[in-house]
Amino acid sequence: MSQYRVAVIPGDGVGTEISAEAVRILNCAAEIHGFEVETESFDWSCDRYLEIGEMMPADALETLKDFDAIFLGCIGDANKVADHISLEMLLTIRKGFDQYVNLRPIKLYPGVETPIRTATPETVDILVIRENTEGEYSHNGGFFKRGTPDAFALQTGIFTWKGCERAIRYGFEAARKRAKLGRANGPVGRVTNCTKSNALNYSMVFWDEAFDFVAQGFPDVETDMALVDALTMWFVKNPDWFDVVVASNLFGDIITDLGAMLQGGMGFAAGGNVNPEGTFPSMFEPIHGSAPKYAGKRIVNPIASIEAVRMLLEHLGEEEAAGQIQQAVADTLGAGEIRTKDMGGTNSTDEMGKSVENAMRKTA
Repeated sequence: MSQYRVAVIPGDGVGTEISAEAVRILNCAAEIHGFEVETESFDWSCDRYLEIGEMMPADALETLKDFDAIFLGCIGDANKVADHISLEMLLTIRKGFDQYVNLRPIKLYPGVETPIRTATPETVDILVIRENTEGEYSHNGGFFKRGTPDAFALQTGIFTWKGCERAIRYGFEAARKRAKLGRANGPVGRVTNCTKSNALNYSMVFWDEAFDFVAQGFPDVETDMALVDALTMWFVKNPDWFDVVVASNLFGDIITDLGAMLQGGMGFAAGGNVNPEGTFPSMFEPIHGSAPKYAGKRIVNPIASIEAVRMLLEHLGEEEAAGQIQQAVADTLGAGEIRTKDMGGTNSTDEMGKSVENAMRKTA
């Protein structure tokens, strides 16, 4: 029997509520599919920062490294701690564990309304691969003469060949896999290069060169290129065109929030911070914020967290369990009987979680 240790970091705001539903589905999947899961929770959060001056302990990575995976609820509460301080915890884990792929599936389920008219369950099934450890978020730069009329700030993006090439390669491998599973748009996979090399004549030209280099090794996969500003238009106009999209850290961050609107809102959007080699644990999370104003009200949609659990299990190789979770989510949303506030309903966070659990048990 397979055994897994999963670290759970509920974080701030609604994190405790949505993490409870994630653990519910994780335990249900383990029971049904015959593997064991041991979860351990950590109180790393803005409240911890206010109490002792740090979001997480200095040896946090040493603590986490022996887990098989990490579930992160949501981090941040600007009313308590400045965002650039709280976010440092997330960036430290991503970079410390070389989680160089940010995995963002964008899928619209039947029964979910979206503000985008062109988005339907038939047209929205996109996978965005975002480079996750360098680029525009390399944390390199500084201030000069701050607070004076001569002040300036320097923020330097760092693009390495290794960093670009490995993230893009993961995208091509994912496109090939999706094609074999019949999920690609057409008979073969397609990878779209999200770039801005017409204006960013060093970093993005370098990125494009890495894309072209990797593409040579995948003659069975179609390629496409879109400048990031044009891609935001085409995501709305022709979402059915896109299969796999590869993007730098900043551009991937931006276009996936637009992707969340295609799939019905932030309550449905999950992401993975992946170390593909398995040298370190990967981390999975809903990509919505901590929504402190809703904390304790039990009204937030937990589907994004449940989707994050699905991705976590898929990463661990429990593909049958992951597939059953996806089907249970589809059945629950498609039935339309349980609807949280963001869906125009009145059901609670735990009622939605229980409904997905019940759907899993019905098909066990």
